[in-house]
Parts: sequence; structure tokens; C-alpha cells
Amino acid sequence: MSDIVTLEMDGAVATLTLTRPDTMNALGEHGDGAAIAAACTEITRDKGVRAVILTGEGRAFSAGGDLKAMLAREGNFAGDPADIRDGYRSNIHLALRALYGLDVPVVAAVNGPAIGLGCDLACLADVRIASTKAKFGVTFLKIGLVPGDGGTWILPRVIGMSRAAELFYTGRVIDAAQAMEWGLVSRVVEPDALMDEARALAAEIAAQPSAQLRATKTMLRQGQTMSYEGALELAASTQGLMHHTKEHEEGVRAVLEKRAPNFD
Repeated sequence: MSDIVTLEMDGAVATLTLTRPDTMNALGEHGDGAAIAAACTEITRDKGVRAVILTGEGRAFSAGGDLKAMLAREGNFAGDPADIRDGYRSNIHLALRALYGLDVPVVAAVNGPAIGLGCDLACLADVRIASTKAKFGVTFLKIGLVPGDGGTWILPRVIGMSRAAELFYTGRVIDAAQAMEWGLVSRVVEPDALMDEARALAAEIAAQPSAQLRATKTMLRQGQTMSYEGALELAASTQGLMHHTKEHEEGVRAVLEKRAPNFD
């Protein structure tokens, strides 16, 4: 059974922690994808959860794929090309799809290096906060591979095509300050303040009304690929539903009465 992740619930905030610090939270063992997907399923089933924090244990967020396993052709990297393709689909990609499919906002607390697959995992979050010790890179070409985890789809959407191409083509690793300058992260904080910042942000997000929060995430995601006319139609249809919710009534009353809303 994979030991890659733990899930902790604290009220409306769930924390997913990658827990393989001895290998800098590298992935590639059998069951890693299923373990992360199972944690995501548990989050999705709990309608009381309104925000998720994704982080790594130890000195790294995630070093990506396990290089020793690659060299030994073990775990996800064993077998012939067809076996390896199926390994990606049924293991690593299972985790990526599950994280991307979470319908509540995800805050990545990037505590250290996020390299290769690790950078892709961070980019699947809606918001990224970085420690000053964080580093980011998509170094696939440097080890004779191509981006294998959907990074060519997600990274340009985060930092733009030119900067994404520069990182992919050079294999360069950038520090937290440059990541912030490029819009890869929202803010950079000292290491001992990282989780406090992430929890505070997650709590602020979790204070919003649940159905409206999930709908907004869906609209943001769909807005990346649909036309403006389509986005307006989606907004109108969704807004029509929200006008008939108790959360809308509570929010309006709270503004008029000059108090904080209660969406519990």
C-alpha cells in the first residue's frame, strides 16, 4: 500500500500532505495514484469541506518522479513502452486527474523544491503560496524525457506560453522570487510562516458559501477554454440558480445590516 499521502480534516479545510520525505516526496511506486485519488474522493464526498491545502513533508514539496526507480525500471517505470504508458495512465495520471477534479479550491503550500511532476502538481492548485526555500522546474529534457504529466497543458495557462516554453526547453530551475515575478505563485513567505499563511487563506476561502464556491471554481475552469459568449451564458444560468438560495439572501441581509454573513 502506498505511503505517499495523508489526509487531515480541520473543519471546512482539508490538508493533503505528500509524506515520503526521504525521497523528497517523489512519486512512481505502485499505488501512489490510487492513494491520492482515494484521498480526493474522500474530500469530494464530504460536502462540509470548502478548501484544500496541498503540501509536502520535509524539505521538498515534490521532486517529481523517482529517478532511482526510473534507472532501475521499477514501479511505474517497469516493462516495455506499452507497460510504461499504461503505468502513467493508471497510476500517476490517476492522481493528477483526481487533484484537478476537486470541486473545491486548492491552495498549494510549496515548502521546497517542486520539480517535474512536482511542479505539475503545484500548478493543479488554484492558488500557490511559496516558501523562500521553494524552487520550480520542469526538467524532463535534462533526463532524456518529455513532459509526461500534462504540464504542457497547465503551465502555459499559469505563466503564459513564452515563459513556460523557456522553462521546458532549458530545464532551468527558478527560485521563489522569480516564480512570484512570473505569476507562478501569489506570495512568498518565510518557511516557518508558510503553513500559517496557507491555513489563513484556506480559512478565508472556506468562509464563503459552499455551492457558490464550487460553482465559481467550475466557471473559472470552463472559462479557460470556452468563448466569451459561452462564459456569459454559463454565468447567467448559474446566477439564476444562486438567486434562489438561502446563502444569497443571507449575504444580502448581512451587507444591509453591516455584519459578517453566516454561511454555515
